[in-house]
Amino acid sequence: MALVRPGDTERPTWAVYQHEYYLGTVHARPDGDGLWHVQCANEQRASLDDAVRVLRRPPVWLRQRQQAARWAGAVLADPALLVIDIQTAGLGDQAWAVQIAAIDGGGRIVVNQLLDPRRPITAAASALHGITRADVAHAPCFADVLPHLTGVLDGRRCVAYNVSFDRGVMTREVLRHHGTAPLTGSWLDRVRWEDAMGPVAVAEGLWSVDRCQYRRQRLGGRYDAVDKCRVLLRRLHHLALA
Repeated sequence: MALVRPGDTERPTWAVYQHEYYLGTVHARPDGDGLWHVQCANEQRASLDDAVRVLRRPPVWLRQRQQAARWAGAVLADPALLVIDIQTAGLGDQAWAVQIAAIDGGGRIVVNQLLDPRRPITAAASALHGITRADVAHAPCFADVLPHLTGVLDGRRCVAYNVSFDRGVMTREVLRHHGTAPLTGSWLDRVRWEDAMGPVAVAEGLWSVDRCQYRRQRLGGRYDAVDKCRVLLRRLHHLALA
């Protein structure tokens, strides 16, 4: 890729080329709004790199964005929708749950439960979500709330941001309770799990040439399970309008 500065302008303007193919032009505005403007797409990005990623979108992007919008619309129209988020005692792939939250399509809180993970809560995790050992000292463990969760989640369409993480936490917790993989699998199969991360990345449309995929986007919001659910629900509404 090459960026060429035209000689007939005083603005910070760059013509972007992929090999010898002209992709488009990006420029920063003289008023210093801190954004890079992608002229052909009529979009603004916070970094030059992201502005270039807009220009690198594959030709099928518009169709893929429409598919993502239709998916979001179908999700929001489903009365079985639950938006779910789990905060954990650690940051790794083997962390246990310390907070589980779920809201329905209308934004009503269906579940908001602190949990005793029966394991230490790492300092790094506490620095994110603020939950300490003292906060969960008298909280129930996952096994205590499992009957209620079973009733709430049974047959629901559970949408999460990076669903492999949240579903992975649930898998470990249910397996710790049941002790056998078949029972754990049958419990998990009663829920329809879907991931919003991919559709959101498609809608944003920042193409990574190195990875041959759209760059994942941060969800934002506080590291509180209810707040994460609400932010994701707003993202779904925004995505449905794309």
